Amino acid sequence: MANSASGMSVDDECKLRFLELKAKRNFRFIIFKIEEKIQQVIVEKLGQPAENYDDFAASLPENECRYAVYDFDFTTKENCQKSKIFFIAWSPDTSRIRSKMVYASSKDRFKRELDGIQVELQATDPSEMSLDIVKSRAL
Repeated sequence: MANSASGMSVDDECKLRFLELKAKRNFRFIIFKIEEKIQQVIVEKLGQPAENYDDFAASLPENECRYAVYDFDFTTKENCQKSKIFFIAWSPDTSRIRSKMVYASSKDRFKRELDGIQVELQATDPSEMSLDIVKSRAL
């Protein structure tokens, strides 16, 4: 179904892959791209379970917007193993204005399609989504 604000639809694969990440932990992260020609959000990259946060951050393009989810494992102060699913809206300052507008206007609708997101981050440069920031938001 298309988003009335931006006219963007969500490819079914986005939801299927997210469910696999959430339920089966088949992926460490997923990077989503808006394919402007077809007005649809698609899966661009699937991060394998062995990949880490640095691999994820390196997968985001330097000058283009993306949405991403990252399954972050951590240990609480009580020494419990936990994991939280982060939604990251990557919108670098160097990306095109039109692209930033399209991603911003489609974000909430797209996020609603992914049931199970626990933390949201908005980042315009890598320092805004550093591993330290992710850890502090997870706890």
